[in-house]
Amino acid sequence: LVGLCPVSLQVDGLFIIGWMYLPPHDPHVDDPMRFKPLFRIHLMERKCATVECMYGHKGPHNGHIQIVKKDEFSTKCNQTDHHRMSGGRQEEFRTWLREEWGRTLEDIFHEHMQELILMKFIYTSQYDNCLTYRRIYLPPSSPEDLIQPGLFKGTYGSHGLEIVMLSFHGKKAKGTKITGDPNIPAGQQTVEIDLAHPLQLPDIENLRDFSELSRIVLEVQEQVRREEQEREQQEEEQEHSQQAASQPASPLGGEGAEGEETAAGAEGKTQDKASASQPFVLPMGVISRNEDYPRTCRICFYGTGLIAGHGFTSPERTPGVFVLFDDDRFGFIWLELKSFSLYSRIKVPFQNAQAPSREAFDEMLKNIQSLAT
Repeated sequence: LVGLCPVSLQVDGLFIIGWMYLPPHDPHVDDPMRFKPLFRIHLMERKCATVECMYGHKGPHNGHIQIVKKDEFSTKCNQTDHHRMSGGRQEEFRTWLREEWGRTLEDIFHEHMQELILMKFIYTSQYDNCLTYRRIYLPPSSPEDLIQPGLFKGTYGSHGLEIVMLSFHGKKAKGTKITGDPNIPAGQQTVEIDLAHPLQLPDIENLRDFSELSRIVLEVQEQVRREEQEREQQEEEQEHSQQAASQPASPLGGEGAEGEETAAGAEGKTQDKASASQPFVLPMGVISRNEDYPRTCRICFYGTGLIAGHGFTSPERTPGVFVLFDDDRFGFIWLELKSFSLYSRIKVPFQNAQAPSREAFDEMLKNIQSLAT
């Protein structure tokens, strides 16, 4: 299920149970995932089954399931009164806040944070009676990957913890939201890491100065912009020369091979750097929900993060820093927001979730992004 939470189907005797995989309470990204049953299918006889909705606090009740197409189905609750509480929406909100966030409304003093949490409650609770599920593949891996790709729990400020899929695509790495919030919906690419542009951080004392880090990142951003312009210009010139030539252009010769060799050499140097470690501290003024982040990192890269207004209005990609801590944790500094997200690997052994091919995985990413837009 893309949007609210991942759901895993498990067979237990004569039952097929859909388990919700919920992140731990904010901001404890290293804590294990939480599990709650969402629906249950009772297989009584051949071609005969009953469906029970297990959402809410009043026990199993009547539900319905429909196969939409291959790798997609939907469930519907036929007794939504079982989801309601006697105290109305206020009691439901307080219960949701206690169960999903591990706190009470009185614990949250910041008015803006209260507003965002209430928006997320409305966003999630509106789907409690009818849900659509699509298969999610885990990203394929290769020996050249910086770390093992997979699912991660990440801190997103007042939005709480969200689930992100990290995948590698040549010189790029992508963090795709599996769960969403009122600003950035599920399926969108929350962060993109430019593996061709590692960042050399200043020494630990200068790193505390946000303006120094900002200067370094913006210089790389300008370098990336110039390289993209040069690449576009070269492609246009090559296209014009091919149109003018009477014979098809020959494949790239020694120059292209040299470029590939240079890229391969750079990749090797990057891997060497990734095996080392260096002191790390967040610059003054950068807000982090979790202060228990690692104080050493392996390597940093230039990247961009997606930000938007409520309802995914005015989305834009802004510069940032991808920080690799170890095989299971990384971070992202959102330069414009002066905010830090910490991500920790989800170590649940999902079965039969590997993509049959790289093409199938890429197609899945396109499909879930189209749902969000």
